Amino acid sequence: MIGVDYHNELIVAVVFGEFTLADYREFEELADYKIKVGAGPLDLLFDLREMAGFTVDLAVEEVRHTLRHAHDFRRIAILTDDQWITWSAWVSQFFVDAEIKVFDNEPAARLWLEAGQQTSA
Repeated sequence: MIGVDYHNELIVAVVFGEFTLADYREFEELADYKIKVGAGPLDLLFDLREMAGFTVDLAVEEVRHTLRHAHDFRRIAILTDDQWITWSAWVSQFFVDAEIKVFDNEPAARLWLEAGQQTSA
């Protein structure tokens, strides 16, 4: 299950339980719409602390979406304590222009995202 919200050029996605393709499509629809209407570059906060796992089709779609929007995000903060997700975030940096940083607490992630919005304003 996923919860997705948008406010002030920031998309917040919180995942609970298994992360499926249907969940990711919900995030994609919002991100694609905001990119299309020129809201970008966008910041993204992905909270994966309560994620229990993900489906293979989701992983494939995430790679496709990342490559399609390699220049549309400014900063991506990932909340997790999972080493595989941390490693995946590190690898993703090679395919996008966005700064990607992994955090283990939400206040630090939000401060980092806010600092990026202030320097680009």
